[in-house]
Amino acid sequence: MNEPLAERLRPKTLEDYISQSHLIGPNGSLTSSIKQGIIPSIILWGPPGIGKTTLAHIIANESKRPFYTLSAINSGVKDVREVIDKAKQSGGLFTTKNPILFIDEIHRFSKSQQDSLLQAVEKGWVTLIGATTENPSFEVIPALLSRCQVYILNSFDKNDLESLLKRAAEKDDILSKKNIILDETEALLRLSGGDARKLLNIFELIVNSYDSDKIVITNESVLQKVQSNTVRYDKTGEQHYDIISALIKSIRGSDPNAAVYWLARMIEGGEDVKFIARRLLILASEDIGNANPTALVIANSTFQAVSTIGNPESRIILSQCVTYLACSPKSNASYKAIKDAQQLVKETGDLSVPLSIRNAPTKLMKELGYGDNYQYAHNHENNFALHEFLPDDISGTKLYNPGENSRENGLREFLKNRWKDKYGY
Repeated sequence: MNEPLAERLRPKTLEDYISQSHLIGPNGSLTSSIKQGIIPSIILWGPPGIGKTTLAHIIANESKRPFYTLSAINSGVKDVREVIDKAKQSGGLFTTKNPILFIDEIHRFSKSQQDSLLQAVEKGWVTLIGATTENPSFEVIPALLSRCQVYILNSFDKNDLESLLKRAAEKDDILSKKNIILDETEALLRLSGGDARKLLNIFELIVNSYDSDKIVITNESVLQKVQSNTVRYDKTGEQHYDIISALIKSIRGSDPNAAVYWLARMIEGGEDVKFIARRLLILASEDIGNANPTALVIANSTFQAVSTIGNPESRIILSQCVTYLACSPKSNASYKAIKDAQQLVKETGDLSVPLSIRNAPTKLMKELGYGDNYQYAHNHENNFALHEFLPDDISGTKLYNPGENSRENGLREFLKNRWKDKYGY
C-alpha cells in the first residue's frame, strides 16, 4: 500500500524545506546551530501541518544524532522514562551529541509527564524537541519552559502552498506520471486551511478520483469532489477560526441562542475546552468590561474549572459562562482606553513624570523637588484631591470614556463630580 502523498513528499534536508526562513534561512535563528550540531532543547510552536515534525527529523539528520519520538496522546510517564533510559545508553559516555527526544503535541502532556522530562533535559541526557499547536506559556510547565528555547513557525502563505502542489505534481513518483494541470488552486488552499498535510491529502484524493491521466484541477472540480469537507468542523483548520469567531460575535451581539449553538459545534467537533475558555476570558474584558465586572470573574472561574474537570462535564460550565456573557451588558471602553493610551505613548514618546507624583526615597531627590505638593487623596474630603497626574504635554487628555450602560453611567457621574470639566465627562 502506498504511503500518503504528504509522507512521500516530506522534506529530508533543509534545502527541501519550504518556508520558515526566519528559523532556517541563511540568517535564520536555528541555521547556525543546526550546521554546528549545537542544538538546544526547543519548543516548536505553530499551527497544524506547518512542518514541526519534519523540522525535528531534519535537525536530527543534519546533526547526526540518535532520534527518539513520543506522542503525547498515547504516552505516559513510564514510556517517557523508558525512552530516556534508551537515549542515555545510545548517547554514550564520550560523545557531545546527545540524542534528540521529539514529543509531538507536548501540550497534551500532564504536569507529571512534563516533570518526568526535567532531569533528562537539565542533565543533557537528551535534547528535547517538543511540538505544539497551543501557546507554550499556557500549556508547558514553567520549569520545563525555562530550559527550552521557543521557536514560532509561521503559517504558510499562498506561494508556499502553491509550491507544494507544483512539487507534488512534478516530483512525486506516482503523481508525476499523470498529466496534472493546476488551472485553479483557490478552493484547494481554502479547504486546507493552511495545513500542508491536509492540502496534499486532499490533492491526492482528487487526483485519484479521475479515471484518465489528464487531470485539470479547477475550483469547481475540487468543491464537487470534497464537498463533504466543507460541512465538517475541523478543529485544526479554517473552521476552527471561523466558528470561534462566530461564537465571539454572537456573545458580543447578545444572542445566547446563537452563542450556545456555536459552542455546541465546537464541543461536538472535539475542540479543546481550554481554548474556548481562554477566548471567553478575553471577551469578558474586551467586550463587557466595567459594564459588568463580574463577567471577568465568571470567565476566569470557568477557565479554572474546565482545566480541572475536562470533558464531558465542561460543556455545562462553558454553557453557563457563554449564556451569562451573552446576556451581560456590553462595553469595550476599557479595551479602547488601553488601545488609545498605547497609541498616545507611541506618538508622544517618554514624557516626564510630573515632579509632584515622583517617588522620593533619598534626601537628594527630596531636595530636587520630587514629591513636592503631592496631595494625598485620603487626607481630603471624599478621598479625592484635584491634582495633576498626567505629563504636562498631554494634560486633560481623556482616554477612558465609560460606555452607555447603567454601571458605567454611574462611573461617568462619579468622574464628572470629581474632575468637573477637566476631562469633559
